[in-house]
Amino acid sequence: MNKIDGFSKLNKQEKINWLASQVVSSENNSFGFERFWHEDEQEQKIFDDFSENTISNFYFPYGISPNYSINGKMYTVPMVIEESSVVAAASLSAKFWLKRGGFHAKVISTTKKGQVHFSWQGEKEKLFNFFSVNKSELLCSVNDLVANMENRGGGIRDITLIDKTNMLDHYYQLDVKFDTCDAMGANFINSVLERLGQSLKQSAFQYAPFIDVEKEIEVIMCILSNYTPECLVKTYVECPIEDLGDFSGHMSAKDFAARFERAVKIAKIDVNRAVTHNKGIFNGIDAVILATGNDFRAIEACGHAFAAKDGHYRGLSSCSIKNGLFRFELSIPLALGTVGGLTKLHPLAKASLEILDNPDAKELMKIVATVGLAQNFGAIKSLVTTGIQKGHMKMHLLNILNQLSATAAQIEHAKIVFEDKVVSFSAVREEIKKVQLLH
Repeated sequence: MNKIDGFSKLNKQEKINWLASQVVSSENNSFGFERFWHEDEQEQKIFDDFSENTISNFYFPYGISPNYSINGKMYTVPMVIEESSVVAAASLSAKFWLKRGGFHAKVISTTKKGQVHFSWQGEKEKLFNFFSVNKSELLCSVNDLVANMENRGGGIRDITLIDKTNMLDHYYQLDVKFDTCDAMGANFINSVLERLGQSLKQSAFQYAPFIDVEKEIEVIMCILSNYTPECLVKTYVECPIEDLGDFSGHMSAKDFAARFERAVKIAKIDVNRAVTHNKGIFNGIDAVILATGNDFRAIEACGHAFAAKDGHYRGLSSCSIKNGLFRFELSIPLALGTVGGLTKLHPLAKASLEILDNPDAKELMKIVATVGLAQNFGAIKSLVTTGIQKGHMKMHLLNILNQLSATAAQIEHAKIVFEDKVVSFSAVREEIKKVQLLH
């Protein structure tokens, strides 16, 4: 690739032409990016404005997972994901628990937070005295920014001065807790924090014990935290062990429950299993996050940090068997929004929220966590019974056949042949060749 100046100033077609000119192997020097433009120019402009230097749209499958009973209310859940079997597994779990009391979910708390990170080389006592005297003044300095949020029942919940000098010389924080109601609130939080940072510096100059230019407060940065352990939701399923039914290979409900519980415990003690275990949970969570226009990267980062909150990375879900009752649950932080951002701008995100009966942020937290638990249940159920590959590779078979440009007849033939055989790319390719030779 050659260097280019002013790439961002090119229009979309010019960007594509330049890119194609740099890649010798590009088919017809175009890549076919134009094929994925929305036919409606106004709709396409919305997508173009989501990011920078956009030249096309990247499509993911948009699926539907029905039959979730959450706290007695039925939901049909949209999921955006490309991985084979995820939607199928979550849907099977939803249907499985529909007959056994459904899912139960509860929002524990909705507090989000951010920090003003700053340095102070003076005496700690002076800094804390200053903060205690000026805390109210600091809060008043953002009144105009928080007024609308307060009218909706949110706003700043607390502000604390934290001494971090034992970890980094002269380092302190203003730790600010927020409730952003139905908004994810990133822009709101960051705007408030930046104003607080400015006010902190200005107030310090006006406070007599602080008049020392050589020891002025230096604001390093003002930014929200995507670690939101106090924005927490819990979801669970439970039923008498005998109600679980029988499983493949003549496995009894009692044996299944014991194996399932042990598999979950393994994810609590072994990091190798824990990472894959949690990835399965996020297969479900991320799919709903994407469908509703929320930030899956922030959710994942927070979830994995939460999994390591005691210093050891562990599986996020838990299982218990007590007094003949099987219980499987998940507690996870989810900072979500149903207003602002892409939730109303992206036409499919808007449709997703409508499919979910236009939930508020708390209700969406319950739904998302529940799908994560459902996906986790489906994965572990497969692992301790038939094995993960039987269902997964059955779905993956279609991907392989599409890669091989199989005809409709070849696809139907392969489905029959691999009904009870191990699916692999080479095995499918050989079977297609056999069919071609026969015809």
